[in-house]
This record gives sequence, structure tokens and C-alpha cells, in this order.
Amino acid sequence: MAEGAVLTRPPQPSLWRQMTWWILILPAALGVALITGSLPVLDYTHVMAGTLWTGADLLLGFIVGPVLRRLTLEQRKAVITYLVPRTLLYMPVVAFTTGTAGWYLALKVGYWPTSPDRNWIIGALAVTTILAIQGFGIILPNNLRILKEIHKREPDGVRISRWNRTNLVLAGVQGALQVLIIVIMVHLAVG
Repeated sequence: MAEGAVLTRPPQPSLWRQMTWWILILPAALGVALITGSLPVLDYTHVMAGTLWTGADLLLGFIVGPVLRRLTLEQRKAVITYLVPRTLLYMPVVAFTTGTAGWYLALKVGYWPTSPDRNWIIGALAVTTILAIQGFGIILPNNLRILKEIHKREPDGVRISRWNRTNLVLAGVQGALQVLIIVIMVHLAVG
């Protein structure tokens, strides 16, 4: 690279082009499972969506979060600008699909309401509810605020850092809750 050359960032595609649209396959599979009554498709949908949700939460909470905390504000802004649009559709879809498929699966295989494992189902429902409230009620709105702020002519780095810090803490909590849900699911699968 020549001395004095300036690095420029390529223009960002629109938000709609950045989102992970392929993830919509999972709610479509859930719809097929519910319409056809297919237990294997319902089970597959629940497991696949849950795996993608859990994996993303663990990655964000325990790997990406600590890395972001050590970056400069400009580096953090670059990562957030790239990462947030990709999670705006992905995270709500996998969360919604996992919970919905799990509920119908519990009904279909007889875990609810009369199973001896009923308390484990209540535990799974409680953990899923906490994950959903944090995700839909705090993390998603913060991500939208961050994205809006980043695209301002003069973004407020303090606000972005505050919202992102909240999200990073909650991502860690979500990761820990995802480990708990794995324990519950393993118990339900193997007794």
C-alpha cells in the first residue's frame, strides 16, 4: 500500500440485504410440522432452532462480548455495524421458533400437563420466558437503538457503549441460561 493512502470502508448494503434471511426456513418448517402433524419435523425444527439459538447466545455471551470490551470505540463500532443487522432477524426467529416448537412438542409427546417430568417442563418454560423477555424486551430494542445511533452523522459513542455494555452483560446471562436449558433438555431426552 502506498504511503499516505487512505483506507476507505466499502458502502454498506441496505439493512434488508444484510439480514440472515435463510433463517426463515425454520418457522416455515414449524408451519409444515404443525399443519401435517409430523413429529419428526417438529422435533427437528425444535432441535435445530434451539441449537442455533443456544450456539449464538454462547458465542455472543462468552466469546464476542469479552472481545468487544477490549476493542477501541472505533473498532467496536465497526464490529457492531456489521454484527447487529445480522442478528436483528436471526435471534428473534430462532427464539420464537424454538419456544413455539418446544411447546407443541411437549404437548404432542405427552410431557405436558400430566407427565412426571412436568416440573422439568415448567423449568424449561421459565428459562425460555426469561430468555425471551431479555431478548425481545431489552437486547433487541438496544440493538435497534445502537444501529440507529451508529448511522447518525455524529453518533454518541457514550450511548452506544452503554447500550452495548447492557447487551453484553445480558448476552452472558443468556449464555448461562442456555447452558441451564441444555441440562433440562438432556434430562428430558434421556430421563
